[in-house]
Amino acid sequence: MAVQEARGDTGAEGVHEGGCTCGDCPHGAREGHRRAVAAFLRRRDEFAAGRGLPTAVAHSASASRQWVSEELTQRAEAVAEQGRAEGAARLARLWLRTVCAVWGAVTALLLAEALTAIGAGWTGARTAALLAALAVAAALTAACFFHRARGGALAPVIGEDNRMSTSRTVAACWVLFVGYAVLLLAARLAAASGHAERDALISGLDLARGAGVVTVLAVVCGIAVLVRRVVGLRVAAQRLQKVPAHRPRAADLLTDDSGRGAFADIQYVAISAVALLFAAVRLARRPDRLPDLPWGLAVVVLISAATYLAGKYAEGGRPVILSVVRAREPGDLDGPIRTGDDIEIRGSGFVPPGAQTADRLSRTVVRIGAVDVHVPLVPVTGGFRNPTDNALTVPVPAEVEPGAVEVQVVTAAGVATNRCIVQVTE
Repeated sequence: MAVQEARGDTGAEGVHEGGCTCGDCPHGAREGHRRAVAAFLRRRDEFAAGRGLPTAVAHSASASRQWVSEELTQRAEAVAEQGRAEGAARLARLWLRTVCAVWGAVTALLLAEALTAIGAGWTGARTAALLAALAVAAALTAACFFHRARGGALAPVIGEDNRMSTSRTVAACWVLFVGYAVLLLAARLAAASGHAERDALISGLDLARGAGVVTVLAVVCGIAVLVRRVVGLRVAAQRLQKVPAHRPRAADLLTDDSGRGAFADIQYVAISAVALLFAAVRLARRPDRLPDLPWGLAVVVLISAATYLAGKYAEGGRPVILSVVRAREPGDLDGPIRTGDDIEIRGSGFVPPGAQTADRLSRTVVRIGAVDVHVPLVPVTGGFRNPTDNALTVPVPAEVEPGAVEVQVVTAAGVATNRCIVQVTE
């Protein structure tokens, strides 16, 4: 009885209801993560206001800072673990939603054909369009089932960083559309009875008529492959910082890793969507040939793809240390850097995109000589004052030998900065 109360109310068939946080069902994982995040934010703001400190460390600023950082790090790791569990639960049930969306699109096509057939009558082209849609929907349903643990049919468009890939999604949409158009022509060809009709359908596949669509298809597929290669090489060369997301989101198609809107991605998705809509209208008007995408529109799509690729080349960069200075509290005397002092490291790129959460911030390390110092989390209301993307503050431990010492930052993505030499005195 106690176990059932701890896990939340369940119905007659064992379905969890109410505020279940057991983690055995998708609702429980989502609710448990939501509560854990709320509790962490309350605790962080309490520490930022100076409340909740044990009396044993309250007398020392450095000891209280270290204790708060360790406490927040442990809590952040627990929240991140629940976030990953929620992401896995969402991904596992996404395939059912994908199947419903696919068959909902088939139903919408059937209704549209039935409504437009009033007065004009039902034609063989309508039957062929419906059969082609059923074939594509059946293939997508099979893909959803076999990849149900990875998001169903969306598995091929989810990148290695667990985010929706813009280039793969655009390429997948064009592949599905062209595949549907070819199936439509194949169905009409199978049902054709006269030689003239069959010859007309075969000529509809001529490259001269579908050159625009074929060119766009080749370019967007090439962009998807090339972007994956570019990103992989830049990450391996430590010129691009990548941290995995807890779960893929539809917003990933229009934003960068930090969640901000990305111009290159937005324009690529928008222009591709407009071109796809135009091609679909052309196919509906002339279902006896590949849609003849005008070269003007095809060139616009190619320019958009080139802009997206250039944006991928331009994004990112290695983190860099510009200077290291002794941190000085108000009222302190100026002096050299000594063991036990705090140093402020100034530069850029210390917090990778998408690593603004506490569990990722706590992985930032400063290497002072041969000693690795974890950057303490310093909370403020609504966030953290340390670390930030352009400044870090860490204490110089007693294990550091006096003299010339190299300082280097290792970010949460595992990328190391340049080395900066500072003088540490006794």
